[in-house]
This record gives sequence, structure tokens and C-alpha cells, in this order.
Amino acid sequence: MRITQNQMINLRLATPSDLEDIRIIALATWPVTYGTILSREQMDYMLNLFYSPSSLSRQMNENGHTFILAQPPGKASVGFASFAPHKDDSTIFHLHKFYLLPEWQKKGIGQTLMTRVTEMVLAAGGKTLQLNVNRHNPAYHIYLHLGFSVLREEDIDIGQGYYMNDYVMSRKL
Repeated sequence: MRITQNQMINLRLATPSDLEDIRIIALATWPVTYGTILSREQMDYMLNLFYSPSSLSRQMNENGHTFILAQPPGKASVGFASFAPHKDDSTIFHLHKFYLLPEWQKKGIGQTLMTRVTEMVLAAGGKTLQLNVNRHNPAYHIYLHLGFSVLREEDIDIGQGYYMNDYVMSRKL
């Protein structure tokens, strides 16, 4: 079932009081998204690295990440996105996170969330939106459908002998 006009999804800026909701969504989505791509040890390491309360707080308060929550009427948040301007070029923004709970996928919420991210990036002077996606993540195909193209492959050392094996994708706005 897709979300209809009568079931409008509420998109709102997250505040520090929402960080636990973001963490809960990440803990629920990552095993489904990455369960066949990453070892459980690497997934646990990365969840702690990127979604611990202190890491999320740092991303929001020190690193300039804007978090947007997706929330159906009368329900808890079901997804989120975060983005920030590139440190060397204020016309390039990076989509750092984009997750929906599995049971809320394929209902049009992701498209609505991406539209809001795009609107906010354009309003902030952005001309390009970039993202990293694991080379084995099926979401790669969704990003292609949304107009992103691959700029390059990137292997990022995240410590403890783990790497993120990503495509860097880009879309002109």
C-alpha cells in the first residue's frame, strides 16, 4: 500500500531529542539491508561507530548534518535521512544516511523524503547531491532510478580491519 494524500507522511527536522529514534531505526534496518553483505561483527562495529548516541550527537551538533524524520500520522518515526554540505565546496551536498524501516519501504515514503532533501539542498545553494552506497547494496539500483550516476568506486578504511566498499554517486540538481 502506498501512502496517499489522506495518509500524508510528516517530514520534520530532527532535534537532539530524536537521536534515539534515529538509532532505533538504524538498528532495525541495518540487519535487513546489510545482513548478506557484512559480517555481524562488522555491522555491530559500524552501528556503534555511526549510530552511538555520542556519534549521532556529534554529527548533528558539530558536523553540520541535517536530519529529517519521516513519521506517519499517529505513529513513531519510520525513516530518516541526513545530509550536509561538502567541506570544500558549498554547492555540493552529501547524503550521509537514508533509511526506512523495511515494512515502510515501497510505499512512496522514500521518494517523498528524497524530494524534501533535494528541496532543502537547493534552498541552501546546493547544485549537486552526492552519496556513498555499498557496491552490493540493492539500493544502488534505486539511486540509479532517481537520477544518480556513479562517479567512482571508493574503499574507505573505517578501522579494526574493516572497509566500506562503496560507489560514490552524484546527481545534478
